[in-house]
Amino acid sequence: MDRIVVKGSGPLSGQIPIAGAKNTCLKLMCASLLSDEPLTLTNVPRLSDVATLSDLLESLGVQIGRLDDGRTLALSAADLTSQLAHYDIVRKLRASFNVLGPLIGRTGEAIVSLPGGCAIGARAVDFHLEGLKKLGASVDLKDGYVYASGDLKGAEVEFPFPSVGATENVMCAAVRAKGTTVIKNAAREPDTKALADCLIAMGADIEGAGTEQIVVRGVDKLHGATHRVITDRIELGTYMVAPGIAGGEVECLGGRRDLLAAFCDKMEQAGLEITETDAGLKVRHPGGRLKAVGVTTAPFPGFPTDLQAQFMAMMCFAEGTSVLEETIFENRFMHAPELIRMGASIDVQGNTAHVTGVETLKGAPVMATDLRASVSLILAGMAAEGETVVNRVYHLDRGYEQLVRKLRGVGANVERLSE
Repeated sequence: MDRIVVKGSGPLSGQIPIAGAKNTCLKLMCASLLSDEPLTLTNVPRLSDVATLSDLLESLGVQIGRLDDGRTLALSAADLTSQLAHYDIVRKLRASFNVLGPLIGRTGEAIVSLPGGCAIGARAVDFHLEGLKKLGASVDLKDGYVYASGDLKGAEVEFPFPSVGATENVMCAAVRAKGTTVIKNAAREPDTKALADCLIAMGADIEGAGTEQIVVRGVDKLHGATHRVITDRIELGTYMVAPGIAGGEVECLGGRRDLLAAFCDKMEQAGLEITETDAGLKVRHPGGRLKAVGVTTAPFPGFPTDLQAQFMAMMCFAEGTSVLEETIFENRFMHAPELIRMGASIDVQGNTAHVTGVETLKGAPVMATDLRASVSLILAGMAAEGETVVNRVYHLDRGYEQLVRKLRGVGANVERLSE
């Protein structure tokens, strides 16, 4: 099993290209099921999650052409051969569950395994299913599968919580439903708006994406389109943290502040300098120790839960005590014990972590528990004394394209080793 070895290497300097957004790309791939004409996606990240979802779509009959070394995907769902999304694939990737809305919207039938993904807490699909029921679908759970069928009709769907996945599943189903659907308390994430933009390019009638209320007027047919995957804001935030830990200055190519406004505000409060450039965002560490800053994760436009682990790693070195509150997932502090192994001072009580900064951490063998925890340990190792060995790094391949190469390109001492 691969591992990543990290040694402290001093301040960083250079540019890091930011890939297309993983979460956006996966949902756009699912949207290809809604049309019998091809959907071509550009700026596709080359990740194992994309490969896993490709396997699932191909099992449903989607033909996928890979161009530009995999950075462009041409997906044709002209001849679907199945409406069954099997457990063997869906268990590997939670986003696979988002074939449910497109399948029932296009064919009136879907059989989809309950999802898997990172072990960061119970992420129920109740909102997805209740939303589809509001549209008139018959939904049953049997032997770990969701059986959904019916002719969908527009309706009002209001979520108790602005779930990204549920908003996207219902929106995809509603574009082929008869009549008008109003989604209230909808997710406002850039990924959700990007999905709506793609659906509109395919002929859907959608208003309000990116706000709390989305209006979808059903259409009889969607056509093909070519659509570019937006910048990955989580990869962007991850590499913005790198100089915050190791020092120096890094320009993140393709970065935009509007994708991470709340995160950028907290980074600046900690003492980092963030500048918008013609090519992206530049982050500079002014020297000395950063200030401790508290954060509370929240749905967009709040502080992203997917950047909480990376921010915690940075706060381990800050002056003072920061309080990090996790409101999205209940098991998202699994990286804390590993950081403590490196000498961090962290006290976790329920969904809150108190992090008291220390002068330095010491390298140690640590184990990655999920995708974002993996990268937080690598970042911490970049400013630790000695050698940090991060084990179980297969998680990284799900969400970071060529992470070692990108970090080495700005001066980090990072190496990936195989057994």
